[in-house]
Amino acid sequence: MSNRIALIDYGAGNLHSVANALKAAGATSIDITANPAVVACADRIVLPGVGAFGACASALRAVPGMTEALNVRVIGGGVPFLGICVGMQLMAEAGEEFGTHPGLGWLRGTVRPLAPVDPNAKVPHMGWNDVAPITPHPLIEPGEAYFLHSFGFEGDGVVATTEHGGAVTAAIGRDNMLGVQFHPEKSQRYGLALLERFLEWKP
Repeated sequence: MSNRIALIDYGAGNLHSVANALKAAGATSIDITANPAVVACADRIVLPGVGAFGACASALRAVPGMTEALNVRVIGGGVPFLGICVGMQLMAEAGEEFGTHPGLGWLRGTVRPLAPVDPNAKVPHMGWNDVAPITPHPLIEPGEAYFLHSFGFEGDGVVATTEHGGAVTAAIGRDNMLGVQFHPEKSQRYGLALLERFLEWKP
């Protein structure tokens, strides 16, 4: 079975760490690409992201034809999609970091600043924390993953949370799409196991 993975390069992700983790999970054909034509024929798509929501959204839209290719392949074609950290946040309708910026709009919701009710819970939320599924999802299991973020998703499609002075979204998804706030590539065995499931996923 063909299993070509498009790892989206838009200047806002730790691409080589993610690529190495995918290889460790068993991926054999990974295209690190800014070419919409490659995305249009990929069997699986991974969108990483680090930095501010607005800058990442602008960088993604600055790649000619990329958001259109993503919409055609992910929404229209139904291929498995994984968003990581800000790549997950971009699945939302909007983000409120340095102003309000539109996301891809794949899930109804907004990315807002973390506001822990516990004063001892520092922002950014950084380090290892539990991933607690709140609704069954074939890719998400209970465990511990590595987080690094100051903003969180609020809206529909939350499949797992973590605790940081209150519940914080750890994963979102619907249909053929999954987004994780944590970094699978930094989450050792838990992260590799998730990537292995993603490589086998047939939504």
